[in-house]
Amino acid sequence: MSPHRSNAPLRTAVVGTGGIARSSHLPALRTLAAEGETEVVAAVDVDGRAVRAFADEFGIPHASTDLDGMLAQVRPDLVVLCTPPAVHREQSVAALRAGAWVWCEKPPCPSLADYDAVEAAEKGGDADPYASIVFQHRFGSGARHVRRLLHGGAFGRPLVAHCQTTWYRDAAYYAVPWRGRWATEGGGPAMGHGIHQTDLLLDLMGPWAEVHGMAARLVHDVETEDVSTAQVRFENGAVATVVNSVLSPDEVSRIRIDCELATIELTHLYGYRNADWRITPAPDVPEPTAAGWRDFGADEPSSHLAQLRALVADIKAGRRHATSGPGGRRTLEFITALYKSAFAGTPVRAGDIGPGDPYYTELHGGAPGWAPADSREEEDHA
Repeated sequence: MSPHRSNAPLRTAVVGTGGIARSSHLPALRTLAAEGETEVVAAVDVDGRAVRAFADEFGIPHASTDLDGMLAQVRPDLVVLCTPPAVHREQSVAALRAGAWVWCEKPPCPSLADYDAVEAAEKGGDADPYASIVFQHRFGSGARHVRRLLHGGAFGRPLVAHCQTTWYRDAAYYAVPWRGRWATEGGGPAMGHGIHQTDLLLDLMGPWAEVHGMAARLVHDVETEDVSTAQVRFENGAVATVVNSVLSPDEVSRIRIDCELATIELTHLYGYRNADWRITPAPDVPEPTAAGWRDFGADEPSSHLAQLRALVADIKAGRRHATSGPGGRRTLEFITALYKSAFAGTPVRAGDIGPGDPYYTELHGGAPGWAPADSREEEDHA
């Protein structure tokens, strides 16, 4: 398929018709369809009855249980993956080879090896089809405003940061068989819950240099952790803490960045508006300057719609989307390093984890007490 440079709607296929497709992806696609930017032409799910009901309900012309068959028959421009992380690599590669762009729900892949395999399936040009990840918190107006000021040096140097995803999940949540398992959920709260706040922190702070992690399994009967913490040093010298938990009854998502001239705070739960941001100037900052910082402009909440609108614009302009390629990989690399540091008991630097490292192919790295029992048994009998 040639690069999509026309004004025609992006012909889009939705793969996976469960809760996230219904609650987030399809509403965003339908909004952009009303604006002439997208057209949902196909739906795919392993459950034939579910995909037919989904297609009938939303007027989607093609319903299938066969992804490859749909790709060959429908030839969509964009494939939206709303499926579990264990199948993201296979499905992304299939879509890319069929000439479609991919927008993949988080977590992106269970490992860096999987992510790199997806990148290898791309042709490489900015205008050629590529895979991108759902990291919608980068795309609200609040993040855009703060990023522009922070990266432009308005606040001076960033010095200290805190990133917190402290949520609560009970035993009933983990009674669902695929949850809390490396192979099916991709990881614990560091991967499956806190990934959005972590991604936003990295987007605002810039490249990270070193992470010291700690993880624990304190409450739930799971393979993964149910809480993790990390100390982080960034290339610019700033230091930060990251806390991810599913054990916290008082639920909150929070980022705080202390700079030379201001403190920036974001407090919300699952999505933010402009009013959820607060900028506190240092005492010697002139009031007109601080007033300008606090003028966030029109309010666009962080959402799948905000990111999809940006992605469609990027595809039509023939440019790379921010969460594709290295822009998506850096967050997965950070989370991988957090796990390795926590399980191996050693600091991990950016770039340390590559082919040949056990954490490159599996986030648990085969660590005793963390690797799934079946994989440990295989090692014992090797």
